[in-house]
Amino acid sequence: MKDLLQDLVKRALDAMQGDGVLPGDLSPNIQIERTRSKEHGDFATNVALTLAKVTKRNPRELAEAIIDALPEDAAVEKVEVAGPGFINFFLAGIERRSVVERVLEQGNQYGHSTQGGGQTVNVEFVSANPTGPLHVGHGRGAAYGATLANLLDATGYKVQREYYVNDYGRQMNILATSVWLRYLERNGEPVVFPSNGYRGDYIYDIADTITARFGDELQHPWDLVTEGVPADAPDGDKEVHIDALIGRAKTLLGDTDYMNVFDLALNIILDDIKDDLREFRVEVNCWFSERSLEEADGIKHAIDRLREADQTYEKDGALWFRATDFGDDKDRVLVRANGQSTYFASDCAYMLNKRERGADTLIYVFGADHHGYVTRLRFAGRALGINPDDMEIPLVQFATLYRGGKKVQMSTRSGQFVTLRELRNDVGNDAARFFYIMRGHEQHLEFDLDLAKSQSNDNPVYYIQYAHARICSVFRELAEKGWSRDADAGMANLELLGESHEEALFTSLARYPELVLTATHNRTPHMIAHYLRDLANDLHTYYNAHKFLVDEAGLRDARLNLILAVKQVIANGLDLLGVSAPESM
Repeated sequence: MKDLLQDLVKRALDAMQGDGVLPGDLSPNIQIERTRSKEHGDFATNVALTLAKVTKRNPRELAEAIIDALPEDAAVEKVEVAGPGFINFFLAGIERRSVVERVLEQGNQYGHSTQGGGQTVNVEFVSANPTGPLHVGHGRGAAYGATLANLLDATGYKVQREYYVNDYGRQMNILATSVWLRYLERNGEPVVFPSNGYRGDYIYDIADTITARFGDELQHPWDLVTEGVPADAPDGDKEVHIDALIGRAKTLLGDTDYMNVFDLALNIILDDIKDDLREFRVEVNCWFSERSLEEADGIKHAIDRLREADQTYEKDGALWFRATDFGDDKDRVLVRANGQSTYFASDCAYMLNKRERGADTLIYVFGADHHGYVTRLRFAGRALGINPDDMEIPLVQFATLYRGGKKVQMSTRSGQFVTLRELRNDVGNDAARFFYIMRGHEQHLEFDLDLAKSQSNDNPVYYIQYAHARICSVFRELAEKGWSRDADAGMANLELLGESHEEALFTSLARYPELVLTATHNRTPHMIAHYLRDLANDLHTYYNAHKFLVDEAGLRDARLNLILAVKQVIANGLDLLGVSAPESM
């Protein structure tokens, strides 16, 4: 409808330019927006106000002239000037009601579009280090990234849903060493576990798997393991201590056995992460290995590109990226003096790899704790020839759990953390998916566990799902009465639906496709959650005020068509959010 009204206004302006009423060199931006109040019609445009400034004409008089030049269209009942020069459009009743037919014809495709034109968007999200189970903080990034990917897919983009597996670096070495030390402990060694090691029962579980597979083949005396290892905190430096233990593990085990421990720990945790996300209805179609970049000379390729662009230099035996040339506060190391490439070098290589795999737009869904990394990533993109407009980095704020009005404490490294799986088991997948995205991603989220589990109208996901289930119950009752819905008769009798509650539903249904486009464009999936809450409220109000299974067949079929359309849109919206639409509750 916006497109139709935009076209009508454009044709009016073209006619006015042809008649010399408006200058011929004008190229106005015609914005059509929904009105906030039905008193002001269904849609409005401020084009007269914007043109009045350029042409130095009275905006109300200009608005009247535009209305006079508007072509007639059966979809528009009347057009009025409001306020200082707004043009308000009132749609014909038949046009408002026709949304029911569109919804039922398009089914689960209602709200979908080809806006994206098949452009490829790479959405990288979660990408938690595979050093332990996903926790509740990762869950919010997973829900946001998955829903954003669903929106992009629904609006005509080709979406690459990607998880970057950090399987090459210090944190993974800390994990492998932590597992080996727990293995030694399980096998009777008097291990003093490092303060900077990974803790938690899952480390013991992996160590037990190591024992089951290798027996005592990886056993070494504790005094030999700690030979030459400097003290741990608080008497020493915990980072130096853990690095020394990593070195001892590599030396004593040798390359083959060390990598056996490394890969087994990695694969056990990564398989658990994959299962966790799949159960959470989060689709990932590319698990991209950081190690594969190194093995395929991807890091060297990216560094060569930066060298060719004269964006590197050598100092103190290291290779540096000229980040200050792009506004960074300091230059960044790409390759250390010991020849080891940095995380930043891997990120440059990964970015270039995405681009070379055909991504037109790169979306990095980062946690808010990565805010300091955003600018240097953008600078690297510019140095690699990537347009800044083609790179987006939404930062997802933290989620805090509350139970009984009290904050739930959680911490990863200490092992005392709440996992995503525990949260899902507690409140259910549907509540977790919905609650994670019902606020804007840039806002802190206070996740009320008690509310998420409650079966009350205060729980938004329950309220929305109940609206869907209520509609399903009407159709079960219809069958029990031995009646059936005559879809064609229902369409022919939609003119019988003129109650205020019905008009509200017509308007809400018509808004849905526009809202999907807006939520996609603005990267704000919470708009879908808010819309569904409002639509469910309109449905419940209608349900409580009217009978659907009336004796008059024409009215009955019309109302059934209307609520069937509402059911379809609720299901479509919930599907975008990764939430189920139950038929009974």
